[in-house]
Amino acid sequence: MEIRSLNNAPGVLSARYAGEEKSSEANMKKVLEELKNKPDRKAQFRTIISLIINGKEYRFEGKVKGEIIKEKHGTDGFGYDPIFKPDGFTETFAEISMEEKNKVSHRGMAIQKLVEFLKNQQALTSNNIR
Repeated sequence: MEIRSLNNAPGVLSARYAGEEKSSEANMKKVLEELKNKPDRKAQFRTIISLIINGKEYRFEGKVKGEIIKEKHGTDGFGYDPIFKPDGFTETFAEISMEEKNKVSHRGMAIQKLVEFLKNQQALTSNNIR
């Protein structure tokens, strides 16, 4: 989770933002408190998957842009889902179905890019064997 007006916090510390106990409730409460008087609530979920083949690193990124709403909505999902409303939606990630969420998931996007890369690598390898 990266929130623009918090200098992209919580960032890689998303799970431990409010402390080492990794409490989603405490993390959301901290974010909402820090954003209380900030008009810019733009945020994004971002995942980067790294793959190293023969010493070369390949990165696959997935992003879902949206905003942090002012109070929790919904009970599904996990982490920051009840306070994150993705662009193009009227509901939070915690309110939409898992099927809908998976269509726009930052993790799903990164994994899809990785899968396409691996398919292309396999095709290249198969062509070189002939």
